[in-house]
Amino acid sequence: MGTTYETDVVAWASEQAALLRAGKLSAIDVQHIAEEIEDVGKGEQRELASRMSVLLAHLLKWQFQPSRRSKNWQFTIRTQRKEVAYFLNEAPSLRGKFGDAAWLDIVWSKARSVASNETGLDLDVFPEVLPWAMDDVLSQEFLPE
Repeated sequence: MGTTYETDVVAWASEQAALLRAGKLSAIDVQHIAEEIEDVGKGEQRELASRMSVLLAHLLKWQFQPSRRSKNWQFTIRTQRKEVAYFLNEAPSLRGKFGDAAWLDIVWSKARSVASNETGLDLDVFPEVLPWAMDDVLSQEFLPE
């Protein structure tokens, strides 16, 4: 063993796991292990943000292009809601992101941009602030009219 984090992160991770399992705590790379653990949480947050942006973009498309509504849009909305519910079930602490104004602002901004790109409508057509309650957004029954 002796692969460095910078040389080959996959080999390094296997070696670090083996050291931990063997109880050789003095030999582990504490700093990089701590960074990797933090990155797991950040990755989950990014995935939740991505799912929410897609969900919100499709809700915007649903509301602002009623003549183009389709089963595909409904499927995407339903799928993203299920995925968000799965993430929240696996990591309930992620629910706190819904109360984080800066995080919501970024997610909403991405959703507006996606909706604008996919519909051809000007960005200004869409509300600058999320117009729906989060309980509605996550509800399988809610579709904005």
